[in-house]
Amino acid sequence: MSTGYSKPRIGSPAMPWYSAIGEFVDGFVRKSPSRFAILVFASLVLVFTLLFSLPISTSSGQIAPLHDAFFTAMSVICVTGLATVDMATYWTPFGHVLIYVGVQIGGLGVLTLASILGLVISRRLGLRAKLMAASDSNPSRMHVGPVSESQAVRLGEVGNLLATVAISALVIEAVIALLLFPRMLLDGVGVGDAVWHSLYYSAMAFTNTGFSPNAEGLAPFANDYWFLGTLMLGVFLGAIGFPVIYTLSRGLKSPRKWSVHVKLTLLTTLLLLVAGAATFIILEYANPKTFGHLNVGDTIFQSFFLSNMTRSGGFSTIDMNDLNGSSLLVSDMLMFIGGGSASTAGGIKVTTLAVLFLAAFAEARGRPAMEAFGRRIPGDVLRLGVSVVLWGATTVAVSTILVLQITKDPLDKVLFDVISAFATCGLSTGVAADAPPAAAYVLAATMFMGRVGTVTLAAALAASQSRMLYKRPEERPIVG
Repeated sequence: MSTGYSKPRIGSPAMPWYSAIGEFVDGFVRKSPSRFAILVFASLVLVFTLLFSLPISTSSGQIAPLHDAFFTAMSVICVTGLATVDMATYWTPFGHVLIYVGVQIGGLGVLTLASILGLVISRRLGLRAKLMAASDSNPSRMHVGPVSESQAVRLGEVGNLLATVAISALVIEAVIALLLFPRMLLDGVGVGDAVWHSLYYSAMAFTNTGFSPNAEGLAPFANDYWFLGTLMLGVFLGAIGFPVIYTLSRGLKSPRKWSVHVKLTLLTTLLLLVAGAATFIILEYANPKTFGHLNVGDTIFQSFFLSNMTRSGGFSTIDMNDLNGSSLLVSDMLMFIGGGSASTAGGIKVTTLAVLFLAAFAEARGRPAMEAFGRRIPGDVLRLGVSVVLWGATTVAVSTILVLQITKDPLDKVLFDVISAFATCGLSTGVAADAPPAAAYVLAATMFMGRVGTVTLAAALAASQSRMLYKRPEERPIVG
């Protein structure tokens, strides 16, 4: 039975222009939240490029060169920490405010932040906001088609997740700032600078960015283990991922109820932290430029600090050029792995590494499926993990070749900075700072690929998942 009413078509006189735009955005987000994420990130980079180009942003009062403004905007939005200029002196207080705001937007995730604002304004989450937030917190959801509700964060829990994101970011950064403030006062920093620097460092630690507000960097605090330990805590909490924080906030005393994702993330993160520190102790204990002049306790602490920061933190108390070649290679591996999924860290993510090892163990034992903590992991997760690694390795390889050709710098240094860009880590051997404009654009593109995420890009390239109603004849190629 017809009611005589039909919905106005987009562009018709009966539908206002703003409603037409809203309908278009709704359809675009429902069809592919991942492409919407890429569009939003790219738009933000362009906006911040324009803002950094303004004379009010630079200390010289002149318009910043396009490649410097673009690179800085990309590094800020992608929470990378690489720079082609001296971040502490090149920008004015207005420029530093832009940096502070930009890393908050990039660290929390543009879509998650947008959903939080929508939740605050409307006090409820619509389907569009839930799709946006779920895509940002759980990359598996970005594929078109049904997704198992056994994921770490279910669509119905997105509202609670967003509240956790907002509260955890606010509380963690506030606590880190409060812990840093008195130490700065004891080190002779003025009250005004101590307040600003505490907030700045806390944001850079939690978002895993690594920028410093003072020209000396961490040099004034190189022996202040309270200060360095607080930074490590902020980086660790930012790198484990919001789904993990969400789970821990709800059931810290009930580890048996934790999901496989949470257990894999925490276990792999701790193993990599300890293994990285042990490796740096072995490789650098006799290096007079790094740890050779330190006592045993200082060597252990600095090794753990370096292991933590190479996973995505970006802070450093030593010059990366002083590391042995073997240590640079280990740093490359740690940076490429990165932190937890849906976190402020980059890289291929620790759960990807864990899934690959679980698959190798299952194959070695002749088991048909991967298992962890009494649970079976489906095969499509392995396929996704392999895709992430291949995409990341291809991105790093192509970028390294291009930067090598442009700069003619040594391979080990170029590879280090390229992986740092892809993993949004921020540590550098100086290649980024001295890069000509062409190399700066290549590194900026690498940062974008790393921050938006290999899973997001792969999902954006696939318009839909097709279902085959038939199977072709099976034949096994020789592998290995």
